[in-house]
Amino acid sequence: MATFISDYFGVDEAVFEEYGALNISVVNDLPLFIDPFLLFHSEKPEYVALHEEIINYLVFLRDRAAGGPVTEGNLLNWYCFKEVKQNWLGFSVSGNDGAGLGIKFARGLHSNLNVIFSDFGDEKITESSHLEKVCLVADGVGRDNISDFTTNLIKDFLCKYTEAFAAAHLPAEAVREVWVERARFDYSMQAWMRAKYRLPWVDGDFVLLTPKDMLTRDENWINKDDFISGFEEVPTAIPDVQLRAAVFNYFEALLKRRPPERGKKAKEPTQQERAEAVVATMRQYPQIIDYYIKLKEQRGDEAAGVSAEKVLAIEYLFIEQLQALQSLLVANTNFYGVGKSTYEEAHARLAYLKDVIENKPSLFL
Repeated sequence: MATFISDYFGVDEAVFEEYGALNISVVNDLPLFIDPFLLFHSEKPEYVALHEEIINYLVFLRDRAAGGPVTEGNLLNWYCFKEVKQNWLGFSVSGNDGAGLGIKFARGLHSNLNVIFSDFGDEKITESSHLEKVCLVADGVGRDNISDFTTNLIKDFLCKYTEAFAAAHLPAEAVREVWVERARFDYSMQAWMRAKYRLPWVDGDFVLLTPKDMLTRDENWINKDDFISGFEEVPTAIPDVQLRAAVFNYFEALLKRRPPERGKKAKEPTQQERAEAVVATMRQYPQIIDYYIKLKEQRGDEAAGVSAEKVLAIEYLFIEQLQALQSLLVANTNFYGVGKSTYEEAHARLAYLKDVIENKPSLFL
C-alpha cells in the first residue's frame, strides 16, 4: 500500500512537511505544476537566483535567434526536453509519463524570442523578464509546457534539494548514485551536460522532491486566460495617454456591434469574438503585454497565498482523503487481498470500493 513516498520509505509525513517538500505519490502524478513567478517573487534568495538563471538561459536563446537561422539540431538541443517524470507532477492517465517539450514548442518559442521578445532581459516596464510571456503570444503553450520547461531548467537544484533530504532522512540502501541527463547547461560548450547525484530509488528509477512553495494547481500567475478576461484593466495601467487611447480605440473598433437585423437589437460580441479581439490588439500593440505583467508583479503577494491554498487542497483531496480511504479498505474489506488479474476479481474490488464510498462516507469525509 505504498502509495506515497513517505509510505514507501517509512518516513513520517511530518518530516516532509518540515523540509518543505511535497509528499509525492509514487503511483500516479499529482496535478500540480511549478510556477516560475513564485521563484521570481520569493523571499528566498536561492529561488530568486533560480529565476535569474532561467532568464539568463532565455537571453542566450534570444541571442541565438537574433544571430540568424538555427539548425533543427540546435532547436532540439536547446528547446526540446523530456518531461522530468521523476518529480511525479502534472497530468497523466496513469503512472508518471508525460509528453514533454517537442519541436512544436521549440519553434513557437524560438520564433517569438526574436520578435516580440526582442528586449527580453532588458525590459523597461516590468521589474523582471518572465518566461510566461510565451504563453501569451504562442498558440498551444500552456501551464504544463511552462512547468516542464522550468523544471528542466532548475533540475540541478531539484536534484541537490532531494539529495540533501535523502542524506538526512533515508537509509543508505534507499539511495543510489545516478547520472541525470541534461542537468546543467554549459554556456561555453552551448550544450546540456549530465551530472551525478545520490537520489532516492523507487521501482527502478530515481525520485525528485519539489518544494511546495514553488507549486500551484491551476494556471500560472501570468497566463493568457487571465490576460483576456481582465483585458480592459490593462490599458488603464498605460501611462502614455496616446498609446492608451490607441489601444482602447483599436480594441473597441474590433468589437463594434454588428449591424442589427431588421427589427432586432444589435448583438453583443460573443466571448470568442472578444478573445479574438484581445489577441489581435495584443499583436498590434505588443507592449501591452509588459503592462499586464507589471500589474501581476504589483499583485505578486497574492500569488503565493493563492498557490499555497491550491496546494493544500490537493494535499487534502489526493493525499489525506486517499490515505483515509485506504485505511478503511484495509480495516473493513478484503480489497487488497483480492487478485488483480481476472474480470471477476476486478468486480469484487469494485464492490468493496463501492460499499465503503456509499455506506461509510462519514468515516473519511
